[in-house]
Amino acid sequence: MFRYTKLTAVREIGIWIITVIWLLPLYFLVATALKGDQEALTTSAVTPPSSLNFGAFIEVLTAGGRNNIPLSILNSLMITAGAIAGLVLLGSIAAYVITRRTRAWTNLTFYLVLIAIILPAQLGTVPLYIGARTVGLTGNAVGMILLWIGILLPLSVFLYASFFRGLTTEYEEAAVIDGATPTQTFFRVVLPLMAPATGTVAILAGLIVWNDFFNSLIFLGGSTTQTLPVAMYTYVGGLVSAWNKIFAVVIISMIPILLFYMFAQKKFIQGFAGGLKG
Repeated sequence: MFRYTKLTAVREIGIWIITVIWLLPLYFLVATALKGDQEALTTSAVTPPSSLNFGAFIEVLTAGGRNNIPLSILNSLMITAGAIAGLVLLGSIAAYVITRRTRAWTNLTFYLVLIAIILPAQLGTVPLYIGARTVGLTGNAVGMILLWIGILLPLSVFLYASFFRGLTTEYEEAAVIDGATPTQTFFRVVLPLMAPATGTVAILAGLIVWNDFFNSLIFLGGSTTQTLPVAMYTYVGGLVSAWNKIFAVVIISMIPILLFYMFAQKKFIQGFAGGLKG
């Protein structure tokens, strides 16, 4: 039977204190964003807003030109979703072939994948940019999607391979006995079993692509297909000390990725635990 002791009470108090400390930056962010222009400049960040003022959010969402935040969110969503779809499809297929084939080249390929994960992608920025510009893949969403698939494919293959190695082949053998083709076996039997791995790949890749600033600035510079981090940088650079608008932009940028994480966190935890076990 559980007994509530003094030590339990001390632990609970400690947890509450840590929770409050972790939530303080979020409170400062929301409280400042909900203040008016004058109130945000004259009051402390600790002071709650005198009234809920959504003017900063409205102004941010209605800005035009290079500061068009809604269009930037749409661009980021399109690029992130396209990259995730490509990584899930190509990464799962490549990992399945690598783990299910017993030939010598599969082990060599897997080691090359590990090397590609270790090497920083920034080393290839210049040749990648020259190649992308030559074939017309700079300044558009398609080029960014292909770029991210190429950069993150080794990570996707590695994560899927860890799961495939721990998956028994009995399901695949049963599907073959029932007359399924290799393609049907993979997409109807194997891939659904990889839902935790898919969630892990989707969340990790989504966070990386959504928050990227460097590649978006280089490969989309000067175009209308600006992603949210670049638009935030441009918008915040012209605000100077309008902290309520700056924090409003930050909150708006957080909402999509937080919603996505809340939706897929169960698969992410399952996938992370399964990957470690595998």
